[in-house]
Amino acid sequence: MKFHLFMLPTIGRRHELEQGMAGLRDDLYQRMLSEIDEQARFADELGYYGMGFTEHHFHVEGFELSTNPIMLDAFVAMRTQNLKVGQLALVLPTHHPLRVAEDIAMLDQMTKGRVYVGFARGYQSRWVNTFGHPIGVGATSSDHSEQDEMNRAAFQESWEIIKLAWTKDTFSYAGRFWKIPPPDTPWQIPATLNWGQGAAAGEPLKEIGIAPKPFQKPYPDVYAPFTFSATTARFWAREGGTPVVLSDNVEFCQSLFKAYREEAQGAGRELRPGQGVAMGATLCIADTEEQAQELRDQFDWLFNAWFVPFGFPPGLVLQGTPESVTQQIRELDGSLNFEELFLWISTGLYEHSVMMRQIELFATKVMPNFTD
Repeated sequence: MKFHLFMLPTIGRRHELEQGMAGLRDDLYQRMLSEIDEQARFADELGYYGMGFTEHHFHVEGFELSTNPIMLDAFVAMRTQNLKVGQLALVLPTHHPLRVAEDIAMLDQMTKGRVYVGFARGYQSRWVNTFGHPIGVGATSSDHSEQDEMNRAAFQESWEIIKLAWTKDTFSYAGRFWKIPPPDTPWQIPATLNWGQGAAAGEPLKEIGIAPKPFQKPYPDVYAPFTFSATTARFWAREGGTPVVLSDNVEFCQSLFKAYREEAQGAGRELRPGQGVAMGATLCIADTEEQAQELRDQFDWLFNAWFVPFGFPPGLVLQGTPESVTQQIRELDGSLNFEELFLWISTGLYEHSVMMRQIELFATKVMPNFTD
């Protein structure tokens, strides 16, 4: 089983967040970066598969200070040797898809293939509506409303463009939201006419291409954190992506995994139960049950203060001593047969020594029980 650390970069401890506007404090941000640096190095030494960061903006409150997960990925990759880095996730409707394709391809080249990709649709209206405004897209709550359907359409169109950019030398695209290249773009550069592609003498630009392409061929592994609907599960089954499910409802997870497997089969992919899917869970692991409960209490404060108002479901929590957490994973895996587990840890909320102990306990006491 592959184990990832899903890092939620909280800038401060509870008492620091409650002082207000913690996101603007340079001292807290520098401390958070220093702690992530050491935690990433430690995770790399201990054999974790990957480390990923969320994307959110305008968080002056300090709860999810991760405005650019690709830059955080580069920050971590420069300090590690084997740890894969990823985005959990980039919110596609708020980005130009070609910029996303270029940035990830460049990061993949810089790390020589230590990159995975995560894409999501975006649920926080303050920033999703702001960045999505140019193409008329806002945040989604997966309610099948007109705004939700437009968000999904923009997401899927962006993904189609990114795939083309990664796999075609040059290409064109005419969709609902994007025209690539824009009509009547002049381009009569001799170097392109002689040694490039996509242009012809006396004609507007026909095609464009990105360079470099990803180091991994055809492109890095793609994840969908967090998948809450069969519609999303089926989409990624057709596309070969991996849904990451954050739920403590085993029957719901089974239904999503079943929908994924059936759709994949229809697309020509024969999968065994649980293959190609991943679970996500909050981790509260400690030497004693009492210490684990203290971690849970801190996480519950954060979750109630920040996530509950968005209607975000609490999801699965792995809590207890290493022995208890191991048993919880075994029971869950026995029902779902998943291949990867993303461990949600709110770095910055906990004292650094506590974070390091959690990373160590899970790697040395839990992970060895799930070697392939």
